[in-house]
Amino acid sequence: MRTILITGASGGLAQEMVKGLPDDQLILLGRSQKKLANLYGNHPHAELIEIDITDDSALETLVANLYLRYGKIDVLINNAGYGIFEDFDQISDKDLHQMFEVNTFALMNLSRRIGARMKEKRQGHIINIVSMAGLIATAKSSLYSATKFAAIGFSNALRLELLPYGVYVTTVNPGPIRTAFFDQADPDGAYLQSVERFLLEPDKVAKKIIGIIGKNKRELNLPMLLNLAHKFYTLFPKLADKLAGGIFHYK
Repeated sequence: MRTILITGASGGLAQEMVKGLPDDQLILLGRSQKKLANLYGNHPHAELIEIDITDDSALETLVANLYLRYGKIDVLINNAGYGIFEDFDQISDKDLHQMFEVNTFALMNLSRRIGARMKEKRQGHIINIVSMAGLIATAKSSLYSATKFAAIGFSNALRLELLPYGVYVTTVNPGPIRTAFFDQADPDGAYLQSVERFLLEPDKVAKKIIGIIGKNKRELNLPMLLNLAHKFYTLFPKLADKLAGGIFHYK
């Protein structure tokens, strides 16, 4: 039985991943024990843990305790994250710091702590759920994209450092997924309306993520149309900026 740790376990994508992992020992992290219990209280192989993942000392204690009890973590899925889509000059200092704490620093801290243990055991897989916004920056996503670009840069370096030890690091970069993420990120629905053609269903994304567990896959970019857009963006950045300004300049 594999031991799999998932952060942001209350989210829609995590819920679909859990459905697809019925035979694994799951360690599910979230901000609310009550919400976790409502979602997974009847799961036969799930430990539910309420934790503030931005508290590094709490993460350190958690990892030490988990290894004492389980002896290993085979797969770490860093899934926690949130977004706010707003003009750069409308972003508050609090938003700036808080989003980096959740989207970037927590991912880095958990990856460092568990990655070091995986390195010792010479096996494991870290899957970082990042975003296409970490590959293609669009208007009104300056802060969100910054947190995701940083997460991808960290993951790319970590991949190179851990590969000689038999530990895999995969970044998953989905476009917009039809989940409650947008309740906070896009309260008036304007963004969702503008990207309707790219919307992904959480069950399909979850299935693809589960399919790469244990495989040495560098990245998974979804959907195909946005993956092609990323390649175009890389090859023709000036033209891509012009097109993105028209297509994604919402609100």
